Amino acid sequence: MPTEPKVMQVITKGERGGAQTHVRTLCRALAAPVRFSAVIGGAEATALESDLRAAGIPVHRVPALRNSLAPWHLYRAVVALRALIRRHDPDVLHAHSAVAGVVARVAGRLCRKPVVYTVHGFAFKPEVPWLRRTVAWCCEWLLARWTRHMVCVSAHELGLARGLPLPASRQSVVPNAMEDDGHRAQPALAPVRIAMVARLAAPKRPDLLLHALARLRDALGHEVAASLIGGGPDREALQALAHQLGLRQVRFEGDVDDVAPRLARHGIFVLLSDHEGLPISVIEAMRAGLPVVASRLPGMAELLPDAHQADLVPNAAEAVALALERLVRDPALRDSRGRAARARYEERHTTERMASAILAIYLRSLE
Repeated sequence: MPTEPKVMQVITKGERGGAQTHVRTLCRALAAPVRFSAVIGGAEATALESDLRAAGIPVHRVPALRNSLAPWHLYRAVVALRALIRRHDPDVLHAHSAVAGVVARVAGRLCRKPVVYTVHGFAFKPEVPWLRRTVAWCCEWLLARWTRHMVCVSAHELGLARGLPLPASRQSVVPNAMEDDGHRAQPALAPVRIAMVARLAAPKRPDLLLHALARLRDALGHEVAASLIGGGPDREALQALAHQLGLRQVRFEGDVDDVAPRLARHGIFVLLSDHEGLPISVIEAMRAGLPVVASRLPGMAELLPDAHQADLVPNAAEAVALALERLVRDPALRDSRGRAARARYEERHTTERMASAILAIYLRSLE
């Protein structure tokens, strides 16, 4: 067994998002005991590539690796990844998300390399359209046998994985984590501002937040400022919706490098989604000590399971608006919820906990 295992991270996209933040955090946390390289889908330079290169990690682009299960794209991506594996001879492949998971497991099988596969959210949940759900289930079922170890970011995802032909001894829950960067919010201060950090595309529901903000304005008699941090294909439609609803204090901030200090300038965090794994953005809010309003989903409940830690609400504008109104009107409640969220972060979501668990999985995969 090598004393410094060579691990090749494989991820479909390098844009800003939860899986990308996870890869960045993991590579930084394990820089000493592990020699990392990375394969990122797409032909263009990305934020993740820049960050990894700055940390001294070799990065390889694979244009054929894209968010598509079309057989031709998968074949070309497997051929390209197999060539990289043969050239650089990693000890372990670590794949993230569905398409990279398919490509890495096939290429790993061809090259006789163990594959660790982190599931950031299965695509065969009931909320996913039936065709995509069926294809995803078939892929995961067929490739489970070629998975040395499957890492799920939440117990809910692990429950879904139990139906796959993979022994329980080769499945683990390792919750997502974030580096503690020292940025702290002061949620009790006025005027309060609301933030949502999310890609502006399905399954996120920033549209629901906009409708809730309009209801909140009507209930309070004034508008509460809000920031949507993140880019995506739905941005123009959401800007049009904000204009239609008469919301003048909603800022669309796009993709940014400084999420943590921006969050620290807000007093409430919101994340609304149709489905989730274990969202990194909520962990960012917990780290900052922000009170959280989020969709009532299994992954959210694992992050903040107690009523005193967060408001988990149905995906209905009225319910979201009522939760926001309580927090806006009560600075002490914002402060106590923020403190509870921060304590939960310190208990379960530090990088040391995650890195230790993943390193143990790497070493076990080489036995």
